Amino acid sequence: MTPHTGLQDRFVLDHMPAIGQQPVYLFDSPQLQYPEKLNSAVELIDRHLQAGRGSNIALRWLENGAQKQMSYQALAQWTNQLARVLTEDMGLVSGNRLLLRGPNNLGMTGALLASLKAGVVAVPTMPLLRARELCTILKMSRAQAALCDARLLDELQQCSTPDNPNYCPQLQQILTFGSDAPDDMQARAASKSDVPYDALTLRDDPCIIAFTSGTTGKPKGCIHFHRDVLAMCDTFSSHILQTRETDIACGTPPLAFTFGLGGLLCFPLRAGASTLLVEKLTPELFLQVIQEQKVTMTFTAPTFYRKMAELAGSYSLASLRICVSAGEALPDATRQLWKKASGINMTDGIGGTEMMHVYISSSGNDIRDGAIGRVVPGYQARVVDENMNEVPPGTLGRLAVRGPTGCRYLDDERQSRYVQQQWNLPGDAFVMDVDGYFYYRARDDDMIVSAGYNIAGPEVESVLMTHEAVADCGVVGARDEERGAIVKAYVVLHPGFAPDADLVKTLQDYVKREAAPYKYPREIEFVEQLPRTETGKLQRFVLRKMAETR
Repeated sequence: MTPHTGLQDRFVLDHMPAIGQQPVYLFDSPQLQYPEKLNSAVELIDRHLQAGRGSNIALRWLENGAQKQMSYQALAQWTNQLARVLTEDMGLVSGNRLLLRGPNNLGMTGALLASLKAGVVAVPTMPLLRARELCTILKMSRAQAALCDARLLDELQQCSTPDNPNYCPQLQQILTFGSDAPDDMQARAASKSDVPYDALTLRDDPCIIAFTSGTTGKPKGCIHFHRDVLAMCDTFSSHILQTRETDIACGTPPLAFTFGLGGLLCFPLRAGASTLLVEKLTPELFLQVIQEQKVTMTFTAPTFYRKMAELAGSYSLASLRICVSAGEALPDATRQLWKKASGINMTDGIGGTEMMHVYISSSGNDIRDGAIGRVVPGYQARVVDENMNEVPPGTLGRLAVRGPTGCRYLDDERQSRYVQQQWNLPGDAFVMDVDGYFYYRARDDDMIVSAGYNIAGPEVESVLMTHEAVADCGVVGARDEERGAIVKAYVVLHPGFAPDADLVKTLQDYVKREAAPYKYPREIEFVEQLPRTETGKLQRFVLRKMAETR
């Protein structure tokens, strides 16, 4: 890997795992051999101007019921202006961390792309996160500044208020977007030069810290380089999806998730195609958007496809070419239901924040019943035992994978668990058949995957334990036909609190206020005590068995 010389602020570089703790990176394919001087935003946007595609539509969005759009030429000029807002008005230098907070809209998209173009390290966050969660991310990333949708400012402002328990002193400034204020990000951009911006970044300069929750509840910051942003496009998008210049992509995953960042932004931009930004999609609205806007590529979780399949008879889905499912296991019944409704054989995939995007998938005639697919070109995968020895086909074991992307945690001892013997271990149990098809069996950690969201049980426990009624609690996933799994909490109460329906709702509302609303326990069961070892460790497997037999 090349020496890091492009960044003025070296915090991320100085807190990366040592080379010996990282996986092997594979750059054998010609399309993965990038020049040393590289900026991912320039490659995603400005390159198309040089190729004569400046008039192609890059971004589409809906405003008051009407479709708006922006060409690659206009997007290049706008992101040049936005990059100058970051450096000239906010005083940021390359390598500084910039927290981003917003839904899938024009402002959030501009903030992301401008960060990359300016050489600033973007820290995108989910719009549903609360102050407590934002504070943790701010402290870990040492983000000095933030760009925030004006409608989502309240929770973030708590992190810049000295007398607030979630105060983060390193957060020195917050700039909003999406408002009519004269100092709004977009208003400031209008006064800036739109000539090309060159941040002098290198291919192995960090450009994104994507946060994910681990099984302990403490989030993990996954460091990705400019090279990684392009590699996810030049592997999964290029080989499996075969994204075309004429495609229009749309979907539900937030841009703060690498699933959404890739599918809804980077993949179409890499191909000179369009993305259609919609802040909040319901199954009905998604179907309507597909019909009216002639969407060709969709990205969402199986839960959403299942709901849309039930309503699809009232809409025309003739424009669809590719439908990608990720975020949770895809039941074959859902695949068949969607195929009957749309005529499309869904593309399943497994990826992760650590690996940037999908590394096992299949599409078209290569789909095999029950299998997620085969390894994406550019990656290698195998199933191994506890000693990292490859097991024979048909044998259950741990998935190990490596390729052009890989795990680099920000200053985290869990790096040694995820990367072993230079392979990435995502924490999934798999079986591989003799033809190289991979069959997902289960997570081997405590993550709850509910309707496409990853939820750490211990994180929900930590919130519940701050309520005055809760003496002890344990949180696990319980199977659910609609969502795949739901969050279930087993709660021991302090004396004087009644274990009734009113208290269930009180605790659920409390979690919604203190954490992202999707993390709240949809079921709460009151118990006299929790199963624990002699040393006091919670026996989650007992709770899981209880949940299975409820």
